[in-house]
Amino acid sequence: MKNKRIIPIFLLNEFKLVQSRNFDHFEPIGNPLITLKRFSEWMVDELIYLNITRTKNATHERSEVKKFIKLIQQISKYNFIPITIGGKINNINLIYNYLKNGADKIAINSHAFKDKKFINKAAKEFGSQCIVVSIDVKKIGNKYMVFKNNGQINTNLTLEYWVNEVQSEGAGEILINSIDRDGTKKGYDFKILNSIKNKIKVPLIFCGGVGHWNDFKLGLKKKEIDAVAASNIFHHFDQSDYLAKDYLKKNNIQNIRPPSFFEFK
Repeated sequence: MKNKRIIPIFLLNEFKLVQSRNFDHFEPIGNPLITLKRFSEWMVDELIYLNITRTKNATHERSEVKKFIKLIQQISKYNFIPITIGGKINNINLIYNYLKNGADKIAINSHAFKDKKFINKAAKEFGSQCIVVSIDVKKIGNKYMVFKNNGQINTNLTLEYWVNEVQSEGAGEILINSIDRDGTKKGYDFKILNSIKNKIKVPLIFCGGVGHWNDFKLGLKKKEIDAVAASNIFHHFDQSDYLAKDYLKKNNIQNIRPPSFFEFK
């Protein structure tokens, strides 16, 4: 049986590590490099870095990209685990630079709504296994709608439709994040799965609302979910990944990597 994964997400706002609530309220919580070193020592399965800075203009965005590349270079010096980089991924050259400087996978979100074929181009250039499509969803009425620009703009596309589209364009993995549950500690919204559970053909990462390790257990029991992800909860406990996996193992979740620490030789 293939192991399922537990993935911490680092949210970076102006290069500060933050925790969020409903994609709107951001609280600085630490230095991303210091935090990374701890997580590497805890031997987490993977890490996802999402740049959620709201860029002011093109000049600011170019400066931000240069800083982000330097940050990735610094991250790679400390890192022993696979990392995914996302946020403002809007051209092939940027993907190339991020991968060259230490990223293992790339998360594409908002730019795909401008150019759906961008997913396909990226998958053909770097391999679909390298391309994650990040989808931010919010319940509007009785439907789950897809939002872009850090959850600020409703695309008027349903989750069901967009999942089909990104898979057909070559997405190798999908990350679904609930805007409604983000930072609420209410647990995952599994109703999100109802419209897509028979349509998912690639690995699915599920995120949004974790308040207890038991939320991971509930997620990992869903056959449609290949990885459970969270942000805030991992920063509230020392050795958080170890504690999460220890809890899961004690609660009969066996198809995960055992809790461990990196041993320096």
